Amino acid sequence: MSTTAHRSSDLGAALTGLIVGAVALFIIVFTIVKLTNASFAGEHEAAAPAAPAATTTTGTPAAPASAPAGH
Repeated sequence: MSTTAHRSSDLGAALTGLIVGAVALFIIVFTIVKLTNASFAGEHEAAAPAAPAATTTTGTPAAPASAPAGH
């Protein structure tokens, strides 16, 4: 028996697993999003084709043209 402990590091394997796992997770999520978007693509086109309401740069609804500026 050896009295000195051999220290092995699996850092390379851990990093490889982390990267492969992250890539696999990204591919799975990307595929789910693309399939979901393709599934709902027809519903968006079939919705009311009215123009979107005018908004300001802050995202709040714009006042109608006939309304006074201060109100």
